[in-house]
Amino acid sequence: MNVQIRTVHFDADAKLLEHVQKKIVKLSTFHDRIIDVEVYLKLDNVAHNIKDKIAEIKVYVPKHSYFVKQSTKTFEESFDKALDSMAEQLKRQKEKALA
Repeated sequence: MNVQIRTVHFDADAKLLEHVQKKIVKLSTFHDRIIDVEVYLKLDNVAHNIKDKIAEIKVYVPKHSYFVKQSTKTFEESFDKALDSMAEQLKRQKEKALA
């Protein structure tokens, strides 16, 4: 599983990157054929007033790709919510494939 973490309009500290890296590995428990994972961390910048922190996760598996986006006041919370949502998507897809 190839993981890429990209930050847009800011530089992430090591603690945030470590948090993302440690949790993203858990996705492999929901789908065993994940090829790539892209994580985008962005600032929601409305007229130079920083409002929310956005986390987007794209997961690529053979013949499919999945995308989730969450926005909250902190990157950790946004990422955790997006990760939970992605886990649900992968679980549902796996259940459909087995049915």
